[in-house]
Amino acid sequence: MGWIIALIVGGIAGWLASLVMNRDASMGILWNIVVGCVGSVIGNLIANQFGIAGSVKEFSIVGLLVAFLGAVVLLAIVNLVQRGRVR
Repeated sequence: MGWIIALIVGGIAGWLASLVMNRDASMGILWNIVVGCVGSVIGNLIANQFGIAGSVKEFSIVGLLVAFLGAVVLLAIVNLVQRGRVR
């Protein structure tokens, strides 16, 4: 059951991040989920450095924020590689 919640939270985090980074038109629901799930891993790596623990396996606001911030970082890196600048 935890992986289903992780996919849902990852999809929400990826969708929110794509809206913030102006990439929503170029991404579908599958890519939103992928970006959110990979972003949650990146976010957890960053958050653990500051002593913040957030997981998307059990829904929590902290886990959603960590996944969202990680997804924003991931999309910023993708924008930097693709366009040479961050939008």
